[in-house]
Amino acid sequence: MSNEEVNKKPKHQDKIQALDSLSLGISMVVAVAMGVGIGMLLKDWTGQTWTLWLGVFWGLAAAGLNIYKAYKRAQKTYEGLENDPRYAHRAKYGDNDKDDDDDY
Repeated sequence: MSNEEVNKKPKHQDKIQALDSLSLGISMVVAVAMGVGIGMLLKDWTGQTWTLWLGVFWGLAAAGLNIYKAYKRAQKTYEGLENDPRYAHRAKYGDNDKDDDDDY
């Protein structure tokens, strides 16, 4: 296999990444909805109002866990960029460095 074949980006990788980001939003809504549904079911079974709020809390906690997992996944994807030579100039000199080539 040549280097071009190894480094070739999959055809639909951008779409997959966009769907992954979309799935985070959907999973948050579903987690809260499921928590509210479980809370309402527990309230019907027990007759206690606090069990509804327990379900809401579980849903919000599940949504927060989804956010945390997505953050860790993104962090793992982008780790190592700080050592990439393409970004070394910006890291070393910052964005405010004025080059002589920019003068017109």
